[in-house]
Amino acid sequence: MTATEPPPPSSYHDLRALFLNCTLKPSGTDSHTERLIHVAAGVMRANKVHVDLVRPVDLDLPPGVQPDMTEHGFDRDDWPALCKQVMAADILVLATPIWLGEESSVCRRVIERLYGESGKLNAAGQYVYYGRVGGCLVTGNEDGIKHCAMSVLYALQHLGYTIPPQADAGWIGEAGPGPSYGDDGTGYDNDFTQRNTTFMTWNLMHLARLLKDAGGIPVHGNQRSAWDAGCRFDHPNPEYR
Repeated sequence: MTATEPPPPSSYHDLRALFLNCTLKPSGTDSHTERLIHVAAGVMRANKVHVDLVRPVDLDLPPGVQPDMTEHGFDRDDWPALCKQVMAADILVLATPIWLGEESSVCRRVIERLYGESGKLNAAGQYVYYGRVGGCLVTGNEDGIKHCAMSVLYALQHLGYTIPPQADAGWIGEAGPGPSYGDDGTGYDNDFTQRNTTFMTWNLMHLARLLKDAGGIPVHGNQRSAWDAGCRFDHPNPEYR
């Protein structure tokens, strides 16, 4: 007798997810990271989540932490258009290969540009990324999945994203030169990677569903606009009221 998985507890058809594949390879070339993205994106699409996939390396994203770097000396900046997709997404997944034990330079550039928006406020007076969910996928043929995920997920939560349990997954091959994820089927049968990617994906969807239904994070005690207006949220120390 084959066990039948129970139906999901909610509908996810009104959620949007954005995967940013921070590979160093432009579109039209094979990306091992994108192969793993398709595992997570496949689960989402099967549950009617609208999924967008972008390779930031295809775009002109100048360095900087301002919303539009053409106002700071650069001739072109594709970030404002990409930012619209970020802001439209309930779920953001940063996916990156490992290079020298770290996330890619493209991934770090994306984080810097996300940071450039983080001082803005939403309609409730909270920082603009509140109410959104973040996750991380990592691939490579060297150690460092947890190290890279630690850096990426810390950055996302610091900017205001909510991180669910087990919000990272990845695959690394044998240390040194060798096959990467998906080469000749490598990694596709790795139960640890497939399981963690699936768990991450469902946890992202579950938390995004909870936040959307709740109208985001409760506003009490975290509104920049209220703080600037002199409200100190009944701080126990009278010096901070």
